[in-house]
Amino acid sequence: MFRSRGRRITFLPSDGMRVLARGYMSIYERDGLCQLYVEELTPDGQGALYQAFCQLKERLQKEGLFAPEHKKDIPYLPQRVGVITSPTGAAWRDLITVIRRRFPEMPVVLAPSAVQGEDAPGEICSALQALHKRQDIDVVIMGRGGGSLEELWAFNTEEVARAIFHSQIPVVSAVGHETDHTIADLAADLRAPTPSAAAEMVVPCRDELEDRVSQLQERMIMSIYQKLQGAQECIRSYSVKNLGTLLYRTAFINKQEVGHLHSRLLQRTHHTGDQVSREVKALAGKMEALSPLRVLERGYSICLDAQSGESIQDSSIVNKGEQVTVILRKGSLDCEVKGTKEETAWSSSKN
Repeated sequence: MFRSRGRRITFLPSDGMRVLARGYMSIYERDGLCQLYVEELTPDGQGALYQAFCQLKERLQKEGLFAPEHKKDIPYLPQRVGVITSPTGAAWRDLITVIRRRFPEMPVVLAPSAVQGEDAPGEICSALQALHKRQDIDVVIMGRGGGSLEELWAFNTEEVARAIFHSQIPVVSAVGHETDHTIADLAADLRAPTPSAAAEMVVPCRDELEDRVSQLQERMIMSIYQKLQGAQECIRSYSVKNLGTLLYRTAFINKQEVGHLHSRLLQRTHHTGDQVSREVKALAGKMEALSPLRVLERGYSICLDAQSGESIQDSSIVNKGEQVTVILRKGSLDCEVKGTKEETAWSSSKN
């Protein structure tokens, strides 16, 4: 079997397996060989087909295509539902009937595809790609009615399984009856036992939603009413009488606080005043000790120039006949200089 033909095999042949081979015979004259060129290879009987199913299931499971962590959540209320199935099959009629009964206004987009035969896997994958291009589909239902394992084989192919696994849109598999299990069921984000059950699982009942909304609305109104009642009770507690009492208590508390602050201010003022008074007295004492009047009280006098009023401390700067003023402890003398002496007995003894 050439590689181009071998790619179309849906199972893994093994030694001892019974198969049905279709092709043509050819004789290689040089070596005398008679060869069978196989173009199609299928398992022989239902048991062999099921074996092919088990082989593919085991291989894809090892790759992680069925792992729960890869499953996407189904939206609670989809805005638009995509369906992949045959437009002439019973599955489509069952789906649309259940959806219209549960939610009449729900938009449904049909991506028609063959669900049986050699071309079915490719058409299913193409239909899923077409729904992705719309970018307004929230969930996809993929399925068909019941049948034999051979009739359902399009949903047991690796091509369809990988398309479901890589889909960005959640996929619900609804293939056959409840007892039918396919590779697509394992790869999908959710398995439904029948197409009708898939419609019920994906599309909520509008009447139930309206009842739920009504219940929530009643709870919201009751909650608002209770809050309004609480606000009214709060307003009543602040009536004119209670408000006057509250203002009186507030004013009394503020008055006490003002009195406390006034007492603290007086204490601080007295303390500051006493401290300033002590400092002034100390400075006054220092100034008084340095005052020339203290010298006069001890019997000394101060001689001043009568014209300039400057103190005369050296006799050499005064001429005979000049007027000077002598300051005593009590009163002063206006004097005329009769003569000067450069030294006195006091200055000589000091030197």
